[in-house]
This record gives sequence, C-alpha cells and structure tokens, in this order.
Amino acid sequence: MTLPVATVITRLEGGAGVLALRGVQALDPVLVRPTIVTGSGGRLLDEAAASGIEVLVEPMLREVVAPRSDLLAIGLLESLFRERDFAVVHTHCAKAGAVGRMAAHRAGMSRIVHTFHGFPFHEFQSAVRRRAYVSIERRLGRITDVALCVGGSVAAEAVRRRIITAERVRTIGVCVDGPGRLRAGMNAGLPEARRRAREALGLPGGATVVGTVGRLAYQKAPEDFLAAMTGIGRRDVVGVWIGGGELAEHVARQAARLPSGVRVVLAGERTDVLDVLPAFDVFAMSSRYEGLPTVIVEAMICGVPVVATAVNAVPDLVVPGVTGTLVPAGRPAELAAAISHLLDAPEAAARMAATARARLSGQHDEASLRAVLTAAYAPGGLPAPTTPALSG
Repeated sequence: MTLPVATVITRLEGGAGVLALRGVQALDPVLVRPTIVTGSGGRLLDEAAASGIEVLVEPMLREVVAPRSDLLAIGLLESLFRERDFAVVHTHCAKAGAVGRMAAHRAGMSRIVHTFHGFPFHEFQSAVRRRAYVSIERRLGRITDVALCVGGSVAAEAVRRRIITAERVRTIGVCVDGPGRLRAGMNAGLPEARRRAREALGLPGGATVVGTVGRLAYQKAPEDFLAAMTGIGRRDVVGVWIGGGELAEHVARQAARLPSGVRVVLAGERTDVLDVLPAFDVFAMSSRYEGLPTVIVEAMICGVPVVATAVNAVPDLVVPGVTGTLVPAGRPAELAAAISHLLDAPEAAARMAATARARLSGQHDEASLRAVLTAAYAPGGLPAPTTPALSG
C-alpha cells in the first residue's frame, strides 16, 4: 500500500518550488503517492503535470500575510486533508508552513513534516517583527514531527533559536535536476558550451560577464547588484540578471538610469539556466537572506567562480578563499570589490571554482533527496511531538 503524501507550498516557483518538485519527483511511486497543493505556479506546474504528479491549486494559499484569506486557507486545507486522508503533510517555506501545519494539526494528520528553506526572520527587519516570527515558528515546531533544513547553517539556527528540538532536525541539500543535467554541467567549462551560452543570452563572445540568477524581489536585493556593477567601473564588464518577479519593472527602470558605460542585461525567466550559466565569468549573489540556493550549486558544477553574501546556509557551500568569496549583505561596494578581485586574479578564481566543483561530486542528486524524504515520511521513524498544542 502506498503512502499518501500532501506537499504544500504557496508558490511552485523559484528555488523552493524547484526543490519541492524535485523531492516529489524523486519519491518511489511504489512507496509514496504524492499530491502537490499550491496557491500558484508557473512552468513548474506544467513540469509536475508532465511527470504525472497530481497538483491541486488553491488560490487562497497566498505568499503574503493576509489574515482573512489565511484563515480561509486553513479551513480549506483542513477539509482537504480530512477528505483525502493523507498520511503525511509536508509543508515548504514560512507561509505554507504556518497555514499548512495548523491545518494538518487540526485535521489530526498522523505525520507533519516541514522544510525550512530559510527563515521568515532576518536582520533587515525590526526587532519586534523578528521576535514575533521566532515565537510563531517555535509554536509551530511543537506540532512538527520532522524539520528538514536546507543547509547545515539553517539547521544550526533552528536549534540555536529553539524553533524545534534537536532530535527532530534533519539537514538536507538541494537537488540538481537529474544525472543528465549534472553531466551537462560538468561539460560547461568547454569553450563550445561558453559560446552557445553567450549566444543564447545575446552577449558578445569577448565580453567579461558577471551574472546572477534569482527572483527580482526584495529578498534578492537586485538594487545592490546594480550598484555593484556600477562600482566595478569597467566598460568591458556586462552584468546579467536571469529571473523575473514583482520588482521586474522597477529594476528595469533602475537599470535604464545606470551611468554611461555600465551595462546590465535583464534576461527574464529562463528554463535553461544550467545551459546559460557557462556564459558567466563570475557568479555574484546579492541576497539579503537565503536558504541554500540551488543556483550556487549549479554555478559551481559549471565551474563558475562564486561571490555571494554571507547569509544563512550560503557559507555551507561558499567557503571564503577555498570555494568562493563571501561579502556582507547590504554592502554593494564590498560586493563590487570582491567581483573585481576575481576578475583581476583569474588563476585564484579558477582554483576556487575547481575546488568547489570537486567538493560537490556525488552530492545534491536525486538519490540523496529520496533517501532523506523516505526516512522523514516513514511512520514511527521518529517519536511523536511532546507538546501537541499551539498555545503557550
């Protein structure tokens, strides 16, 4: 008999959506019968359907905090969980984690699993809001059987802040899309792969390219990426941002006002990220907060030197001076300086990129993700929560 599992996420998009879908795709259909419940989604909805995965779209399951629709979403999900008699409810990210776990608890689900891709609290919030989010996560932790933390640093923070007891915490990695894609990434350093990638992005073959991938959203700090490109001060450098999002029009206006000689290409959403990453001479991430970004793994697989902000689980991958360079979040001048250093020291950049690629060997694959999910879903695999209520 297969185990019915509901995977709940507000948006089947972005890095979290990719990891959620890869997890469902990795499951053994003989053991698990998965259903994705989401509020919205883009191309990943089509990919899930093409994989034969059942997807239920519930528009009340929204990313933004909206008390009225959130209460409706809890009630709708509770009814769904009762009606379908799921054995496991697995939530992803903060909003679906709150709404989905409360609904699952009210419905009497026997097993509740949550994946922390990061946290809803961060240093760019007020102290009052940050404390409130920590308090909410602690209460939700009491009804959570297993917390899957994307990256060791995320797991450590969950324990340090007493969000969930240590024996319920598991650390997982991100999953790159299948062995074929991994092999493609490993061939990305070849000159032909670089030429094709630049043609696909409409970039001149001789340009120096600094690129990134991510949603155009507050979390990703696109304005800091633009400021860093300005700070580099080299006319031969082209900046590339791959991804769309709610700030797309705003960022396009900012990019249009950049000083003469500073060029940034906004490439929009693409489904061929692993194919175009070889176009980059340096991958630069400006995020204010993150979990463990899949795209950093992909950049490293492709042999691209990485500069990233030192947030959440990013240091799990980017070890300063060994596998890349870290800078503080919110400091575009330091991001620009770190990028310039890698461009000016190609031998050091190549050494770090080679070390990063070697360290990823045998990791971040489908088999690893399947194993950790199967263990998390197994009935009786872990003790039941000691405090079954949200109050207190």
